[in-house]
Amino acid sequence: MKEISAGGVVYRRTEEGKLQIQLIQDRYGKVSLPKGKMEAGETVEQTALREIAEETGLQGNIIAPIDQIKYQYQHDAYGTVDKEVHYYLVEAIGGDLQAQVEEIRGVDWFEPLDAWRRQKQSGYDNNNRIVSGALELLGIPFT
Repeated sequence: MKEISAGGVVYRRTEEGKLQIQLIQDRYGKVSLPKGKMEAGETVEQTALREIAEETGLQGNIIAPIDQIKYQYQHDAYGTVDKEVHYYLVEAIGGDLQAQVEEIRGVDWFEPLDAWRRQKQSGYDNNNRIVSGALELLGIPFT
């Protein structure tokens, strides 16, 4: 069985022109990115924007694809599932920042290098290249 999810690295510029990156804290207390499963009739891009809106309260505009993460996991009913997660760089264009408490513990904005540090310290390893890819697309040196 194949399962497709999508999400994104959301960014904004403050009124002062400062760039900020959004990170979520998932239900396990880890730093993560908004994402979720594709629904029937959706494109991958529509899934990413819907999941971002559901989990964070924000409307976004896709700027560019970042990368995909692929892995397998065992499902009790379906056996081995091939999982594919598509990530996009997404500019926040509206909405109110609000965590979907049923699925995540919190959501907030961070300066880009602080977001990178938090990802490296308490994020999922396979998200390192997603966050670093977003920073590269945004022209932020981070190494």
